[in-house]
Amino acid sequence: MDSVLIRYHEIALKKGNRRYFIELLKRNLISAVKDLGIKEIRSLPARLLLTFKADYDTEVLIERIRSVFGVANFSMVERTPRDIEILRDRILESLDGSRFSSFRIDTQRGDKTFALKSPEINRQLGAAVKNQTGARVNLTNAELTVTVEILPRDAFFGFNKIAGPGGLPVGASGRVVALISGGIDSPVGAYRMMQRGCRLIFVHFHSAPYLDQTSQQKVRQLVTELTRCQFQSRLYLIPFGEIQRQIVAAVARPLRVILYRRMMLRIAEQVARREKCQALVTGESLAQVASQTLENMAVIQQAAQLPVLRPLVGMDKQEIIDQARRIGTYEISSIPDQDCCQLFVPKHPATRARLADVEQDESRLDIEALIRLGTTNATEEEFIFPAPAR
Repeated sequence: MDSVLIRYHEIALKKGNRRYFIELLKRNLISAVKDLGIKEIRSLPARLLLTFKADYDTEVLIERIRSVFGVANFSMVERTPRDIEILRDRILESLDGSRFSSFRIDTQRGDKTFALKSPEINRQLGAAVKNQTGARVNLTNAELTVTVEILPRDAFFGFNKIAGPGGLPVGASGRVVALISGGIDSPVGAYRMMQRGCRLIFVHFHSAPYLDQTSQQKVRQLVTELTRCQFQSRLYLIPFGEIQRQIVAAVARPLRVILYRRMMLRIAEQVARREKCQALVTGESLAQVASQTLENMAVIQQAAQLPVLRPLVGMDKQEIIDQARRIGTYEISSIPDQDCCQLFVPKHPATRARLADVEQDESRLDIEALIRLGTTNATEEEFIFPAPAR
């Protein structure tokens, strides 16, 4: 089979700007499979058709399309004329030698002018498959599903639908800066924002030379994995150890973590302005740790003028871990490391910070100098997927 039929769902609910979303999805699909010998991509009613000019690795192709946001599901398909007898013969030919105990025919009649309605197509094709294979029909839990699409110019058939990630195409909802640590939560938060159509710029705060570079190495692996979903990423590595040291020298213990996080937002906001981003994203989950109480989160976010988005705010830890496993970041995040959250952390941090107290402590600091310290010493790294051929 030399084609892939892509189906989308949420995009179809758009009205006046649906074409914009479809064009973004097409562009992202091309980016995902550009090294696999793509021939063309064209729009069909509520679908996209990818055609390839050469043999490709089916497993690689499936894995690539599974990572493209906006795809509801897809099938490897063969194109045939809109003739029920030719369609039947091609399906039987493709199933020759296959072994399965149950099957179903699932027809979508995208062109309502076709003479046969979906139930009749299902009956005719189902009878032919049953006669050839001896398998029984099971409409609810079939071992094999034969998908049939009747469209204005062609018919297509394939076997089983493969689930995509859903959501909206990356780039449809603007650009945001995602604060990413080496932990479990922030990569999941980043993934969920990409699923809502955002393109991410990543910012990681590290404490080298006070701590080793393990967290930076982990974050590079995490960004590499997440770049599979947006194809090109930029990572800013911000040295934060000296900033933490100056905060420790100036303020009392309980509020230090709050001040660290407020400084992170300020520096990340400077990156966001530079990158023309419209919001900041964190992996915070309400009440998960001391700094993520409602009171502390309210005080922390007031350090930034841009909106602070928290896609995990209502999720519990197990939900976050389960999604990290599904998206492939959990194993990387579980590697032991030393990150800036472990440096100069008080034993009993404040859980109900008051803005007035925080601002009084911050008055002892040269905030603008600390922001410059972080931004001027930042380094940038670029990530591309698929990796260019060497």
